[in-house]
Amino acid sequence: MAKIPAVIRALPAGTTLWRIYFQGGSRPTRWQDFRRFGPTQNRFDHHLAPPRTQARAIFYGAVHGLTCFAEVFQESREIDVRQHAPVLVAFITRQPLTLLDLRGAWPTRAGGSLAISAGERRRSRRWSRAIYGAYPKLHGLWYGSSMHASRPAVALYERAARAMPVLPIFHRQLSDPAIAAVVARAAAQFNYDVC
Repeated sequence: MAKIPAVIRALPAGTTLWRIYFQGGSRPTRWQDFRRFGPTQNRFDHHLAPPRTQARAIFYGAVHGLTCFAEVFQESREIDVRQHAPVLVAFITRQPLTLLDLRGAWPTRAGGSLAISAGERRRSRRWSRAIYGAYPKLHGLWYGSSMHASRPAVALYERAARAMPVLPIFHRQLSDPAIAAVVARAAAQFNYDVC
């Protein structure tokens, strides 16, 4: 794989990214945390089996806040604004990021297809592990959300941790009435319920 030149999507410092994370539940996190436990069932976990806490860590985000709703609540198709205290957050990267662009021809050149971003997740995790090993200077992956019309999303490896700012620019629990309209808009767009 390393013989195939990486197609780079360069995100400059100052890029705004969004995510939804959970402050509660069995594995509560902070907005800037990369998940060290894995692999889970998520698409691009590059952790080594068996699932455990390890040095490899992943952070999922998106360019558009609505994409986060589509991705995070896809299994239940229900935006639960209270369970596990979900929070919508936006932040501005403080360093440039070099991402492998999976939205173009690179997957085909590498022997795969765009199904890396939309197909069977076990296969996507194998690709992510191979990419991580073959391109040690990459900070992560730039891919199209399979749940939001291929809108840009990112899977950042722990190599990207230094790009995280000290504070986010937006941070609201989904149960906050101040963003009820945003939650309603996401639910309407994806035909998800809100509870």
